[in-house]
Amino acid sequence: MLQARHIMTTQVITISPQASVSDLANLLKTERISGVPVLDDAGKLVGVATQSDLIDRAKKFELPHVISVLDAHIFLETPGHFKKKLEKLLASSVIDIMSTETVTISPDLPMDEIASLMAQKKVHTLPVMEDNKLVGIIGKIDIVRALAS
Repeated sequence: MLQARHIMTTQVITISPQASVSDLANLLKTERISGVPVLDDAGKLVGVATQSDLIDRAKKFELPHVISVLDAHIFLETPGHFKKKLEKLLASSVIDIMSTETVTISPDLPMDEIASLMAQKKVHTLPVMEDNKLVGIIGKIDIVRALAS
């Protein structure tokens, strides 16, 4: 059975958390990829930035819904969630829009488990880590390529 090490891309394109959102968009467009690992100055994985993060930033901003009862106003969204959406909208750096709860995999993970993980966690860019070091990346297209061959 194919494992992550057999289908991963080993020439990993990365970006810095301090890079601009515009730089991220240009990198994804130029390299024709859907996401990149975000590495700090020490080379440590600190997140993943994807096309979805850019789309979330570009979508229409909606104020939280409110129910008014007498003179009381009840917000149907937590202040923390509203703040996070607002910060993403106003973001200028990758660190402001990237996902920090990164799902990573090992090189030995079988392809069927990779596909299941992508579906369950709703992620499409998985950094492959070995001994706390980034050794590859797997995107949806890598699974498709493996299935086609």
